Amino acid sequence: MDEEQAQAYGAFLSQRRAELVERIASAARRASRDPRDVTLAAVSKTVDVDGVVAAWHAGYRVFAENRPQELTRKLAGLAAHPEVSPVRFDLIGNLQTNKVNQVLAAAPALIHSISSLHLAAAVSKRADARGLCVPILLEVNVSGEATKSGFTPQGMREALDELLGLPGIRVEGLMTMAPAADATAARRSFCGLRELRDELAPATDSGLPTLSCGMSGDFEIAVEEGSTLVRLGRIVFSPEYLLG
Repeated sequence: MDEEQAQAYGAFLSQRRAELVERIASAARRASRDPRDVTLAAVSKTVDVDGVVAAWHAGYRVFAENRPQELTRKLAGLAAHPEVSPVRFDLIGNLQTNKVNQVLAAAPALIHSISSLHLAAAVSKRADARGLCVPILLEVNVSGEATKSGFTPQGMREALDELLGLPGIRVEGLMTMAPAADATAARRSFCGLRELRDELAPATDSGLPTLSCGMSGDFEIAVEEGSTLVRLGRIVFSPEYLLG
């Protein structure tokens, strides 16, 4: 885009961020929560490095990518922009065991989507061999949808002790995805994740402080139900996404 378009896009990103921050704050206050306890991660899969740079200048500091190769590419591209600091990148998409080494090399701040004991063990083995301790979230399929990955709530209960004993990883909390376009089901999923966390927290050293849930269509519900980290993509970066 030319300079005029870049300035217009930057102005859009700043205005949209202000609106999102206020919506998150309002949702937090409705639940008698401190808005400062909620982190907004800008999911940058639809934009290039220049879009990330523009978003950083608009005030975003936490970003997330769905694919390991895009995470690697974005971080490499940002090396040409030393002014973009501090910046944090998380990995939020499905992770396959054959991509674990690539992800560890990119060193995301947090891996959101450890969806099985097998995957946790693979990350543990390779992280431990590198002398790393990688922060992770455990993905829970609270809604029970067949199309979604993750531990079942009961499977999470049964696997927790083994997961907590794995070297090379540090369990920071839980993550879930809610059914799309169904506010009632979304609330039920987010509430279920929080209740599961509250049940499991006493058995952990960390207390599982991070609850990653809430996307562009349901983030306010997620915040009302206890989310500490919302993952927003289109609503952040697309002028065509209209706020309701």
